[in-house]
Amino acid sequence: MTYVGIASAAGFMLALGVLLAAVLAFASRKLYVYEDPRIDEVEDMLPHANCGACGKPGCRPFAEALVKGDTDPGLCTPNSKEMTEVIANFLGVELGEQVKRVARLACAGGAHVAYFRAEYSGLKSCRAAAVVSGGGKGCTWGCLGLGDCASVCEFDAIHMNKYGLPVVNEDNCVACNDCVEVCPKDLFEIHPITHKLWVACKSLSEGDEAEHDCEVACTACGRCVVDAPEGLIEIQNNLAVVDYSKNELASKVAIERCPTGSIVWMEDRKTLKGAGAKKILRMEPLPRG
Repeated sequence: MTYVGIASAAGFMLALGVLLAAVLAFASRKLYVYEDPRIDEVEDMLPHANCGACGKPGCRPFAEALVKGDTDPGLCTPNSKEMTEVIANFLGVELGEQVKRVARLACAGGAHVAYFRAEYSGLKSCRAAAVVSGGGKGCTWGCLGLGDCASVCEFDAIHMNKYGLPVVNEDNCVACNDCVEVCPKDLFEIHPITHKLWVACKSLSEGDEAEHDCEVACTACGRCVVDAPEGLIEIQNNLAVVDYSKNELASKVAIERCPTGSIVWMEDRKTLKGAGAKKILRMEPLPRG
């Protein structure tokens, strides 16, 4: 290649480089999306749990929504109250009123009150057991007690008690929804702690049949319906169902005559049963099979 050829090639490459640089600069200007620098600062104030309790897929999208004014700092339940106030003051917005939400379990059938009609032997997982004839529990709607919910909880909010039943620590629970998604029996729901009236059962079996499998099952006797304010509780498919749109009417009177104690009152980290509930004195697990 002659000197002239080399010079021409070099000139062409230089011109091409300048042209591409100009195109990139133009595109950068036209396609530039401004991002508020406060987003990074707000994100640093969040707990980086990425739990989704705020309704956003992670802390970054939540920070973006906060800066835009589309949501309130109080919706981040894992964050401390002090840090939430710092965010509100930083953005010059209201803290936002947020009632704490927690996971609630619709089952009280531990091993001392509920029968297993078959022995499951396999992977220690509720999801695995559920696909093998429902897991072996007499009540096919009941908790299998293998702890998938406790394993998936990243906030140490669920522990298994000695009867193989999950217990939620309301102080640690951030309403992240993981236990709801992992439970194969759909026994967990996320509720405000102001929902104190709770049906700790999901059995759709009829009266005696339900109690035959679990001593604390709802038998659809209807006493809670009669005692509660009109419309607060209904019997649907052999199960008492609370209408939480009327939660302001709820009181302990609805639980007092429940014979099995399946409808309870939850307050101050305690689960209270009515005076008419049978007393469970058995301390040992029931025989299996």
